[in-house]
Amino acid sequence: SCVIHCAARAHVMHETDADALLAYRAVNVSGTKRLAEQAAELGVRRLVFLSSIKVNGEQTALGEPFLFSDSPAPEDPYGVSKWEAEQALWVVLAQTGLEVVVVRTPLVYGPGVKGNLLRLLRWVACGVPLPLGAVNNQRSLVGLSNLVDLLLRCIEHPAAAGQTFLASDGDDLSTPQLIRMMSEGMNRPARLMSVPVPLLQAGGFLLGKHDEINRLVSSLQVDSGHTQAQLNWNAPVSVEDGVRDMARWFARLRKTQA
Repeated sequence: SCVIHCAARAHVMHETDADALLAYRAVNVSGTKRLAEQAAELGVRRLVFLSSIKVNGEQTALGEPFLFSDSPAPEDPYGVSKWEAEQALWVVLAQTGLEVVVVRTPLVYGPGVKGNLLRLLRWVACGVPLPLGAVNNQRSLVGLSNLVDLLLRCIEHPAAAGQTFLASDGDDLSTPQLIRMMSEGMNRPARLMSVPVPLLQAGGFLLGKHDEINRLVSSLQVDSGHTQAQLNWNAPVSVEDGVRDMARWFARLRKTQA
C-alpha cells in the first residue's frame, strides 16, 4: 500500500565521475521516477520520498530558517538531483494518481552515523582540542528515531498526500552545544578552544577543507512548523537525548573495538 523510498546516490566525497550531475541524475532522478511508475502500475497507493534540505540550499542566515514554501535553490549536484526527483514525482502523480509525499531532511544523526558526525565523535572521544568554541551558529538536525516516526506518520495520514514536509527535531544547536552534548554522553570533557571564525575559514581554505569547516561554522535552520501542524506531529525524542544516546552508542562501539 505504501513505498518509502530512501535509496540514493549520496555522500560522494571524492567524486570520480567526469559529470557528477549526470551520475546523480541516473540514480536519484531516473531511478526515482521509474520506481514511482512501477509502484503506480502495481497499485501502490502512496510513495513517501526521502529528499534533502539541500533542495532549499546549503545554509541560512542566523534566525532565518528554511520554510516549506521557499523557492528551491540547490547548489550542488546532489541537491539538484533531489529537486529534479521531486519534480519527476509530481509528474507521475499527475499521470497516475499515485499519492506522493516529500520529506526534506537536514543532517540525520543516531547510532550508526557516518561521515562528518562520526569524525566529530572520534575527536571528542580522543580528547582532541577543538578550535570551535567561538562559533555562534544554529543548525537543525533530525534524529534517526524521530525521522522514522515522521515517515510512519506519512504512511497513513490523510493530510500528507501531495505535501512537502521539512523534518527536524524542533530545537537547533550551535556546534559548541553539539560537542558538549557528545562529551556528556561519553563522559568526556569538552575541549573547546575559541578561535575566531574568519581564521578557521582561512585555515580551511588553505588546507583544502573549506566545505568541511563551513559546515561546522555556518547556520542551516529548518522550520518544521508546517510539518507539525499538518500531521499533528512532534519529535518524540529531544535533540539533547538523541545526541547523548548517539554518543553513548559510540562509546560502547569503541569499547568493543578496543
